[in-house]
Amino acid sequence: MRKTSLNLLSAAAGAALTLVAIQPRLVFDGSGAKAAASDTYRQLSLLGDVFDRVRTNYVERVDDSKLIESAINGMLAGLDPHSSYMDAKSYQDMQSQVGGAFGGLGMEVTIEDGLVKVVTPIDDTPAAKAGVLANDIISHLDDEPVQGLTLNQAVEKMRGAPNTKVKLKIIRKGVDKPIEISITRDIIRVRSVRASLQGDDVAYIRITQFSERTTDGVRRAIGELSTQAGDKLKGFVVDLRNNPGGLLDQAITVSESFMERGEIVSTRGRNAEETQRFSARAGDLTKTKPIIVLINGGSASASEIVAGALQDHKRATLIGTRSFGKGSVQTIIPLGSGNGALRLTTARYFTPSGRSIQAKGITPDIEVLQDVPDDLGTRANTRGESSLPRHLKGEGQEETGSQSYIPPDSKDDKALNMALDLLRGIKVNSAFPPTPPLRRAAK
Repeated sequence: MRKTSLNLLSAAAGAALTLVAIQPRLVFDGSGAKAAASDTYRQLSLLGDVFDRVRTNYVERVDDSKLIESAINGMLAGLDPHSSYMDAKSYQDMQSQVGGAFGGLGMEVTIEDGLVKVVTPIDDTPAAKAGVLANDIISHLDDEPVQGLTLNQAVEKMRGAPNTKVKLKIIRKGVDKPIEISITRDIIRVRSVRASLQGDDVAYIRITQFSERTTDGVRRAIGELSTQAGDKLKGFVVDLRNNPGGLLDQAITVSESFMERGEIVSTRGRNAEETQRFSARAGDLTKTKPIIVLINGGSASASEIVAGALQDHKRATLIGTRSFGKGSVQTIIPLGSGNGALRLTTARYFTPSGRSIQAKGITPDIEVLQDVPDDLGTRANTRGESSLPRHLKGEGQEETGSQSYIPPDSKDDKALNMALDLLRGIKVNSAFPPTPPLRRAAK
């Protein structure tokens, strides 16, 4: 069975939508196919020859399983930044993370130039409380360099039993010397949905990632806030800022919670027959109340699916800055008992209007830039998918990241305050409310 996820390579997310596995096969129906197969077998023979010579002649005895794992990692590292190999333990850890609880520090990370780069710390986790910031580069873990480690190896070093400590050496742009931070590990129970009434008339729903229980949390929040506000309810603010993504099925079901009908997303693989389309079925739980979605440079993958669907259907107005631009789908492919799994990029996803946001992101209907403290400077920006080495190329002009800073005090949050003012009629903008798409009359 395959499972599909849309999150950045990370220390904190997994995969959950089950798809039918399509096994690769060689078709010998012509001289071209036979020649290609013959060439492939020659290359595999070369790989076997190198493996045999290394294990026989290397200066020290080498563990065969380590050699094979290194070969697999090298193969996948040459594809794109989101394809990787998980050994049996990493695969088991990933499966436990699907439920939104895992042991560690609480941050989304990737590998860049051989070092660990923080995509974003997760709200209310040890990493966030210790002051780790998006774009921080982790060069050492417990005084050991991370250069040369795979992402999974680095993540494994950051995991551990609760109440144990790990020391991080961080390179931060704009800071002359490396920063050393000691963080106490904890069980990270990611609460992916937080909800509250702003005043007594606007429902605010923040989604920090898309894990197994995200849709349940969103639907519960819609019901509870609607009941609390009653007739005073002006509308909903859905905050997807710095949400790195997560599970495809959760992005779909969250989207349909705000939609009456229509396509949410399509995924297109290498072959046309593998195209899949996902449409809303459950109906709009908000009862057509106005919706504003907040996005920024840290909004990636599954969060871009939700934002793109609501924008294309004119169901919501998007406010903030351009999103991250991760428009690819990763499929988790188990490799048999005890052999771990592949996380392999198998498709691109497209918004209902046919937009690919790969390496471009989603542009908000109303751009709002935050006032960034002087000591943060460019660290308030996320570079985006297009900055990652070997990223899948986008269609047309690629974009290079955008602002991802969120003020800690909501009073200073210009994007949120713009959303509240629009919903309450204090401010007016031509993008709100969005003009509904024209529907053909039934005949």
